[in-house]
Amino acid sequence: MPASAPTTQPAASFSGEVSVVVANFNVHAGVDGWGRPFDVVAGCRPIDADVLVLEECWTPEAAPTDRPSDRPGADGAECTGTAEAVAAALGYQRYELTLATGRRAQPRPEANERWMQSMDWRGASHAIYLDQHRPMPRSIGRSPRFLQATPGRWGIAVLTRLPVVDHQEIDLGRLRRDRARRGALLVRLDVGGGHVLTVIGTHMTHLSYGSPLQFTRLRHLLAPLVGEGPAVLVGDMNLWGPPVAALMPGWRRIVRGKTWPAWRPHSQVDHILARGPVRALRGEVLAMAGSDHRPVRAHLTLS
Repeated sequence: MPASAPTTQPAASFSGEVSVVVANFNVHAGVDGWGRPFDVVAGCRPIDADVLVLEECWTPEAAPTDRPSDRPGADGAECTGTAEAVAAALGYQRYELTLATGRRAQPRPEANERWMQSMDWRGASHAIYLDQHRPMPRSIGRSPRFLQATPGRWGIAVLTRLPVVDHQEIDLGRLRRDRARRGALLVRLDVGGGHVLTVIGTHMTHLSYGSPLQFTRLRHLLAPLVGEGPAVLVGDMNLWGPPVAALMPGWRRIVRGKTWPAWRPHSQVDHILARGPVRALRGEVLAMAGSDHRPVRAHLTLS
């Protein structure tokens, strides 16, 4: 599928409306399927969104404990996490939520030009291992690739260039087969003109693990938090558009296009949904940017 060309300016809004650009990018811990690092900052720069939600952010174990940050990064400090690096380089405030701990593998010496070994989804070939809630099988846990991998934290982040009114974490619990707990980050933003936009970033588990249970919980928890005001739900839903729309009634799909796998996409699992007085000027899938997911972006107006 041809990718939409990134733009650097939000689309013009009608008189009396406020425009905002919201985007989503699953960064796969900043590595490809072989474990080779890619430049996450370079991948995020052309997205140029006012609000950018990231999934599978990675922070090495030695980094400070998770805490919301009201500035791009500590002055003079090295940015060790993917979300922290993007925020510091591109001028965002950063809010993060850890969903699991695990290990990120070192690059495999036999790596070729492909993003990963062709159609190799076996656990032993993964670049990311999540073992906080469920131990890895013995064959993997004793493998040199696992033992040489770097420990760290895996989660989601909401990055914003707009003033933050308030924020909170939403716990969605963990399903038995899932290797991570699930949650959402809710951030209310002052977008100007007296408007406050609620942005919710999340990363849902797989359908085969029972994700409809967590979609239902998220829907019920968001109802009193969002009310009738303008809101956007953003994230890697690990589910196609029609069932997402069915599980989240009242939310409208803004972006329609194939996002996964990035090198030859056949499915859309990354979504931006809106409700309330939010109007979509344009929704688009952007070019491959290093991860196995393509970024998605929406130009919105609030009336």
